[in-house]
Amino acid sequence: MNDENRTASGGIEVSEDETRSLVRLWGDVDASLRDQASMAMIALANRGGPYVVDVSDVTFIDSSGIAFILQVHRMAADEGSTAVLRDPPALVIEMLDLIGIGGTIPFEFTPGHAPDAVPAGSA
Repeated sequence: MNDENRTASGGIEVSEDETRSLVRLWGDVDASLRDQASMAMIALANRGGPYVVDVSDVTFIDSSGIAFILQVHRMAADEGSTAVLRDPPALVIEMLDLIGIGGTIPFEFTPGHAPDAVPAGSA
């Protein structure tokens, strides 16, 4: 995504590493990012999985942000691939648990990002 597709308070960006498609979410992930989310889903569908959803820099997430994560997870399952959440902050883990899907999407923690304790029911 280019700079004109970024908002001051949050964003969604797709890139690719050698083996996986990476989507990074940051800041406030809410309905204001709907257009970015749609463009990201198209880019991810064109690249294919496995997928990494980096949420390490998310400071707020609402139901539309969680819906985006679930869409990536569902796309991976539909194509027989995988999706993981990288370095989810407590607020993301708590939101997944709150809506009853904690533990559905696996977590991947990089050095220095592992939480003190992952809530019961989560990965």
